[in-house]
Order: sequence, then structure tokens, then C-alpha cells
Amino acid sequence: MKYFVTGATGFVGGRVARQLRAAGHDVVAVVRAPEKAGDLAALGIALHQGDVTEKESMRAPMTGADGVFHIAGWYKIGVRTASERRAGEQINVEGTRNVLELMRELGIPKGVYTSTVAVFSDTHGKLVDESYIFTGKHLSEYDRAKWMAHYEVAEPLIAQGLPLVIVQPGVIYGPGDTSSLRTALLDYLQHRLPILPKRTEYCWAHVDDVAHGHLLAMEHGRAGQSYIIAGERRTFVDALALAERVTGVRASRIQAAPGMMKASAALMGVVERAVPVPAMYTSEYLRVNAGVTYLGDNAKARRNLGYDPRPLDEGLPATLLHEMALLGMTPKPMTS
Repeated sequence: MKYFVTGATGFVGGRVARQLRAAGHDVVAVVRAPEKAGDLAALGIALHQGDVTEKESMRAPMTGADGVFHIAGWYKIGVRTASERRAGEQINVEGTRNVLELMRELGIPKGVYTSTVAVFSDTHGKLVDESYIFTGKHLSEYDRAKWMAHYEVAEPLIAQGLPLVIVQPGVIYGPGDTSSLRTALLDYLQHRLPILPKRTEYCWAHVDDVAHGHLLAMEHGRAGQSYIIAGERRTFVDALALAERVTGVRASRIQAAPGMMKASAALMGVVERAVPVPAMYTSEYLRVNAGVTYLGDNAKARRNLGYDPRPLDEGLPATLLHEMALLGMTPKPMTS
């Protein structure tokens, strides 16, 4: 089979492209700078210069594909400027529209679009399924842009007959991550994380399992359906307790209650209008960590796709040991 992939130089997209090649498929990827993607070319992945924000740049490489994986996206927590907000919409919303409309024009038999459980926003401790729809005020620009792409672009095109499957990962971890989660884990390892967010909870899945979930969606997913491919739920505090046992690095015992973090977010909302502040201290970053729960139930994906992500107790230790090796650190596992 021949598959067209966007986002192949990214965290998840790169894993999907590699898993497709390992399964014997032909892979065509559109990338902004082919000269910087030599590792993909070495695997036999055909690279074409292009961008999801430029529809015609994808027409030739997408032509003749048996399936499309649209994974490319803009991700940033801690947005401070109007230009950042515009970038989020341009890539996540208009880029998605370009890919999916082109897929329809070319008559591609099936596509998989990468959404996120963040379109559900704060579920207030409830583990929700694919039928849940959030209609309130979004906590971040990322949440808002992905909500628009999901409900204002992908679903209307599905209603018009586009043979598209939507997958919704939760928090993704693993070697190669470049998100704010990795930054937090690195800060923890280097004793630079003085306060932990109390009650903040995610559904954690290893990047290789999320990538495999994409392949399962292409193979077994029903067009028009959404599948949550998140992992098990665990608070950030609990995840760091696991990390302590593996690394021997003690995490902070100071936990900020949701109310305190919301008050801090409001204060920083005033400060950041006057002076630039680091991304992890912006009002948006504090807001999305103020006891927020991003939770999605993967029961449908388990039942219909055969999705079976590894437990956090298995995946996170391996990830932390990888990061420690990069930092030149030696783990000292706790025995009790």
C-alpha cells in the first residue's frame, strides 16, 4: 500500500512513517525541508517539499495514495502573542482543511486525522468517550484550534462523505518528545521543578503505542468514526512518584492547589501584558495545569481496533532512563 503522511518529521508522525515502512508499505511524506529529513530518506520514505498551509504543494505527492495520515499540527502551551494564535489556526485549522479537501478532490479511499482529547477541555475528573462534546471557553489556544479543526473542518467533511477516521490521543510521552511535558520531566530530573500541580490528571500513552493506534485506525477503523487512543489515567503527582522509584531523584513535596494556580494565572495575565515571561509561567500554561483533567476513555479503540497501550509503569521508566542518559545522569532506583 502507498500512504501519504503529513508531520513525518514530528514526534508522532515520524513514528507512524517508520512503522508503515517496517510493515512494508510505501510512504510519501511532505516536509518543509527535505534536506533536514535524511533519516527518513534513508528508510526509503519518499520526501516532497511542501507545507500543509500550501494546498497545491501536496497535490502531486498525494495523488495515487491508498490512504492519508494527516498528523502535522501546531502545538504550544504558553501562547503570548497574536502571531502565535494566528499560527495555531493557520496550521491546525486551515492546514487540516487543505489536506482533507485535497484528499476528497483526489478520491483517496481512506484517511486518518490526528485530533486530541484536548478538544474535550477539562473533563472535571470524568473519563469521557468519543460522544462527548465540549462547548465552553477553551483553556488554551491549542485546545481551541484543535476543536475547530475537529468539529468545524473534519466532521463537516465526513458528513459530506469523506472516508475519514479520527483518532484522539491524550498525553503522549517517550523518547524524542519536544513538548512541555518533556520540559517538565527534565526540570524534575534536574531539581528545577519546585511546585507540582495538585489533582492535574492525564491519560498517558507511549508514542510508539499512539503511532500503532494510527495504523490500527487505518486498517480497522470505520470511516466516520472517532477513536480515543489515549492510555491509562494518572495524575502528574502520581507519575512523578513512579519516576522517583525509578530514578532516585526526589520530586518536590510542595503541591499547588487548583485555586492557587488559577489565582496565579490571573495575576500573570496582567503581568504578561507589560513584560515578556517564560512560556511555563504564562497565564495560559498555569491555567491548563490548575487541577485540570484531560481524560478520554479508550474502550472503543480497544474493542474495535485492538488497541492495547503499554502501562505507564512500563513506558515511563524507560523514557526517564533515556532522558537521564542524555543528561549524563546515573539512576539510583529506590528499593522501598
